[in-house]
Amino acid sequence: MESLQVWLKAHADLWGLFVTWFNQHITGIIVILITGFLAYWIGGKILSILVKRAVKTSRHREWHRKDIEKRQKTLGQVVTNIWHIFIVVVVGVALFRQAVDQADTFLAPLFASAGIVGVALGFGAQSIVKDFLAGLFVIGENQYRVGDIVTLGDASGTVERIGSRTTVIRDVDGNVHYLPNGTITHIVNKTMGYSMARFVITISPSSDVKKVSMIIDRVGKEIASEEKWKTKILEPPAFVSVGEFSGTSLEIIVAGKTQPSDQWAVIAEMRGRLLAEFEQTDIELAP
Repeated sequence: MESLQVWLKAHADLWGLFVTWFNQHITGIIVILITGFLAYWIGGKILSILVKRAVKTSRHREWHRKDIEKRQKTLGQVVTNIWHIFIVVVVGVALFRQAVDQADTFLAPLFASAGIVGVALGFGAQSIVKDFLAGLFVIGENQYRVGDIVTLGDASGTVERIGSRTTVIRDVDGNVHYLPNGTITHIVNKTMGYSMARFVITISPSSDVKKVSMIIDRVGKEIASEEKWKTKILEPPAFVSVGEFSGTSLEIIVAGKTQPSDQWAVIAEMRGRLLAEFEQTDIELAP
């Protein structure tokens, strides 16, 4: 019974100290939280706008519009994320300083275990630092941007976000892949600068290859001259070479240069028009 009274008295004293401290610092805590919230939200918006303007007016202005937009979105996200982390840390430190003058009472147990927690965090932070630095190199070297179609290791898809620690891509099936930046060792960017509209047509080996090549070149130039497609095509799709052939089929390789991410639309349009042309000129496709 006596031990219970001692325990209740000790905790009552501790609660009293906490109430006293809270009454003394409540104004400062509210100011810190409101200031932190405004800096977190408004500062992030301002930084995003400044980054977009800086990219547009820098040496990147000779890039294509899509490349500029990807760079703006990527840098805007990263700078905003770093700003948010910075504000959270500053607010946390400021709140901690409010409690320092009472640390020898109700925060003593926390400080006693701080050494153990610090060691554990040190080991865990190694991979975080590695991911963060790898992400900075990806962004600094412009290896890929938000909106690019890439292959990162075993995952392929569209980059949705480049964070301070992870890269997020979505594949053609809608699956979302979260990849730690420090684990990415091989990058294939399919939409950097320009893309290649390259595909293969399989025709009957009895077809006139010269006639087929002339049709392909003509259709490619017609598409490239049209208002809808001329901004997407850098070099008209054209006959490249003959690929593999056998007694039943002959491969014709077609390729052209397009703006980033426009290759699939150009390929689809080219295939449709070639199919119609081949039907009109009695060129047989392979069975």
